[in-house]
Amino acid sequence: MSIFCIVDDKHIPLYRIVWIAAVPHFCGHDDCTQEGNYEIRLEQGESVWAKREERDAVLNALEQWQGSVGGEDEEWEEPQ
Repeated sequence: MSIFCIVDDKHIPLYRIVWIAAVPHFCGHDDCTQEGNYEIRLEQGESVWAKREERDAVLNALEQWQGSVGGEDEEWEEPQ
């Protein structure tokens, strides 16, 4: 398993990812070139922009890197 994922021709270390947008970017500015893309926020206030397939691949890579969240058969334990 690589610790890198590829977004828009860039190799991004998974440990630098802070959050990933669930919905595509829309700001309404005429000169915006990222509308319809998903923001992937990195440390240091940086961002990369991904198409839906790239975003999904990054989410999968993060889940695999962290050992997966668990199978569908596993039950959640309620916090006490």
